[in-house]
Amino acid sequence: MVVELADIDQIAVLGAGNMGHGIAEVAALTGYDVVMRDIERDLVDDGYADIEWSVEKLVEKGVVDEDPATIMARIETTTDLAAAVTDADVVIEAAPERLDLKRDIFTDLDELTDDEAILATNTSSISITQIAAATDRPERVVGMHFFNPPVKMDLVEVIYGAETADETAETISDLVETMGKTPIYVRKDVNGFVVNSVLAPYVDEPAWMVSDGAATIREADATMVHERGYPMGPFELSDLTGIDVGYHVRNEAGKPIAPIVQEKVDAEELGRKTGRGYYEYEDGDGADYTVDDAGDFDHLRVEARMVNEAATLVGGGVATPDAVDTGMRLGTGFPEGPCRRGDDIGLGTILEKLRALHEETGEERFEPAPYLVGLVQSGHTGKTAGRGFYDYASSDDDPGEYQAIDYELSDDGLLEIELDRPERLNALNDAMTESIVDLLESVDEDAVRAVVFRGAGDRAFCAGADISGFSDIHPAKYAEPTEVFTLVDEFPAPTVAAIDGYCLGGGLELALACDLRVATDDSTFGFPEIDLGLFPGGGGTQRAMRILGEGRAKELVFRGTQIDAERAADWGLINRSVVPEAFEDVVDAYVDDLLAGPPIALRRAKRVMNGGADENLDAGLEMESQAFSLLLTTDDFVEGAAAFNEDRDPEFEGS
Repeated sequence: MVVELADIDQIAVLGAGNMGHGIAEVAALTGYDVVMRDIERDLVDDGYADIEWSVEKLVEKGVVDEDPATIMARIETTTDLAAAVTDADVVIEAAPERLDLKRDIFTDLDELTDDEAILATNTSSISITQIAAATDRPERVVGMHFFNPPVKMDLVEVIYGAETADETAETISDLVETMGKTPIYVRKDVNGFVVNSVLAPYVDEPAWMVSDGAATIREADATMVHERGYPMGPFELSDLTGIDVGYHVRNEAGKPIAPIVQEKVDAEELGRKTGRGYYEYEDGDGADYTVDDAGDFDHLRVEARMVNEAATLVGGGVATPDAVDTGMRLGTGFPEGPCRRGDDIGLGTILEKLRALHEETGEERFEPAPYLVGLVQSGHTGKTAGRGFYDYASSDDDPGEYQAIDYELSDDGLLEIELDRPERLNALNDAMTESIVDLLESVDEDAVRAVVFRGAGDRAFCAGADISGFSDIHPAKYAEPTEVFTLVDEFPAPTVAAIDGYCLGGGLELALACDLRVATDDSTFGFPEIDLGLFPGGGGTQRAMRILGEGRAKELVFRGTQIDAERAADWGLINRSVVPEAFEDVVDAYVDDLLAGPPIALRRAKRVMNGGADENLDAGLEMESQAFSLLLTTDDFVEGAAAFNEDRDPEFEGS
């Protein structure tokens, strides 16, 4: 019998370094009792001090509302392995990345822990199967790969070894979700797992291109960031993580090393940690590329390899397309995953590029994955074809799958839309806004009685527009009101913005386009665009003026002021500010009233109030009178009057 989530009371974390103490902190913040162990008392004490500092900062910033002393009381420390793990329901090993060391630890764990305890390893690169072989219970050994820093990063890879039981992986996945993180299943024990497998071509292929004289370092970084929307250039990323790290991973896997990488390692120019890598950090300005450096860099060559790696994982049953894309968005901050991007580019284009490169160079790294070939041969070439990695076919009543948002339309008419880029604080990008537009345009409006917008994660409703995509925007694109905000404003059914966390810039414009706004009292509001030399360009200036009045609207826009929820409520920017514990109940109360209300009357009221706000009083009164007369002819009015006379709740049908 494997430990289930409900049975987990105590967690042991082996290692007090950056990953170890970070994992221990996450567990303690979740409410678990934790024992953190390392081999030397100084290491343990340093790790504990780091947790204490971090917890105090989280409380100061309002991210955590529990007393720091209460959280720290859940953490015990020791250098004694037996004392750390004897009563543990789950052990998470976070020791240095050496197979011999991890095998020794797991041999001891097999002896010292309860037979039902789950033994997890935080390894980022070592085979789970080889680690598990050191025990007599490989079915209870699983990878639990947190990303650094564990407190901030939302992703955890849950990795199967060859004999890992489904029950073991499922319990760890449930535990990850309880910790407020997002798990993805890696169902086969492949080198690099998911994220590092797909990330490898992003840094490897540009290194080959520069080595061959086909590009410059600045061209590569500038193109991938300023034209393709990635958060960091491949050479900048290598400098940050350490050029030697990727070098050793590829070397151990027996893969060829690009000459420029070998040169840097031989010269011990390993990136930021040595003061010099691909860029100068001690005597220079670091990664100082700009949009002007973007030239004729062949970004398709890089992205084709990433898509091909994703196809290898999907075709091999290692992970689903959604798991791959979620992993890359949450683990690396990529604007979208390689499966979505491949579908957007066109899988036929990807395959053609790979075949041309393979024929030209003969290099194994360009050999197309059989799964990719099969998709193209089946005509499943991506979004324009209706199917690729994902199925885009949909009817008018079923908008299908979207990028960067999740949605659900309930039987009682509630359309919930979640902005789903928590790794970027749900920042708006083209994929998100296009998805919202398509959803609102394609959904059956008669089936929707209310709409609620939310932000994924626990830090932001939406922190604004993703400025990484601004550099290549054509001014004409923004010469007219932004379509997404107009559609939300004009959508027939009432709309609610459920705001928990940052609501800034474009996020505030989205909230202002909604009819009602409810927020937690630790949320933050503002228009910081002025600091970029911009101002709100999606209708924010005009909606803010109408809601707040001239003085307060101009204060938000001109000064870039950020205000808390209490002031936002006082100003009338939001309808309610509530404590986090009451947030869902208050949102539900608003929604319940909308769902129970008369659909025709609510729609007419919205149309009259929105339209009348832009007219003089006489015109507005005329609009109101006409709509009121129409409502007197509806079945909903008859039902409402009957219910009033019979002292019961009305049951409106929208007719």
